[in-house]
Amino acid sequence: MPSQRQAEPRRATLRDVAERAGVSTSTASLVFSGKGPVAAATADRVRAAATDLGFAGPDPLASSLRQGRVGTVAVIVEGPLRYAFRDPFALGVLDGLAEELDLAGRAMLLVAQPVEHPEQAVAQLATQAVDAAVFPLCGTGTNPLVEHLAARGVVMVGSGAPLAPGVAHVLTDERAGQRLAAQHVVDLGHRRLAHVSMMLRPGVATGPITAADLEDAAYPDAAGRSRGFLDLAPAGSPMVQVAELTVGAGEEAGRLLLDRPAAERPTAVVCQADVLAAGVVRAAESLGLRVPDDVSVTGFDGVDLPWLGTTLTTVLQPGVAKGRALGAMVRRRLEGEGPVDEPFAVSLRVGTSTAPPPG
Repeated sequence: MPSQRQAEPRRATLRDVAERAGVSTSTASLVFSGKGPVAAATADRVRAAATDLGFAGPDPLASSLRQGRVGTVAVIVEGPLRYAFRDPFALGVLDGLAEELDLAGRAMLLVAQPVEHPEQAVAQLATQAVDAAVFPLCGTGTNPLVEHLAARGVVMVGSGAPLAPGVAHVLTDERAGQRLAAQHVVDLGHRRLAHVSMMLRPGVATGPITAADLEDAAYPDAAGRSRGFLDLAPAGSPMVQVAELTVGAGEEAGRLLLDRPAAERPTAVVCQADVLAAGVVRAAESLGLRVPDDVSVTGFDGVDLPWLGTTLTTVLQPGVAKGRALGAMVRRRLEGEGPVDEPFAVSLRVGTSTAPPPG
């Protein structure tokens, strides 16, 4: 019995449109791309033919494949995406990156890489066609994605990690940046200093660290900033690392450092991120300490924290600008530029959270 199902009508092609409009296929292509000089009357004729045939435009995937590009950039976020979306600095970086990629006509594919099992991201990306990969936030020095992406010839850009020959970086001098804040409080007269570090290795608990812990640190940015603090801090200055980059973790670290007799308490706490500094400010206030009269607090990043009640003295590292710089580097690398690092300058902003030590 013959099938009652009718074959689907053939979809119109660019060649069909060109024939109906009485022009060459290349002329019709120029009308849709907008990249060439075509007389207005001719362009109108091509568009009218496309409307008559129900032709919506050339297949973007086919065009991308002909050009050897798919127009998608993988953006690797180590850890759950919710952590990045809670961090105003991370949001700024992602926002600036998205703006720059959008201007270049490229889409952004967010990939959450599990900290405990980073190799899972390899399987996830193995099925995705991407032109480039960006590691825009705090990451580990080694990453299993690098070997996989390098084997595929995918362009890679980072902001200090992972550390590999094929990865070009928009690079902050973390050590020098943290020294700016440490030097500021030393110049104010502080001699009892303390430090709140981002995590040095995945899976750590909030607690004390020593200079020796920096030698096998997995996160280059945290290790670099800690070394910047140690460059100027008196020997034996207490340091605490946090388990996550949140205000709550900063408050926990602040209590560990500040909940002690006045003669032993640090008079200045240098923090590796503004959200951590905000937590230290909260811890100080909960202990009946005034910022900056009893204890000075510094941050890093320069994010907007209008709810804090004080303007942090901080190392300015504009997140949106850094994201845009990463996006611009992606564009240049896709145009053939080699993996050359580009410095990203930071500066100190003096706010109301620092003052000379009490007494």
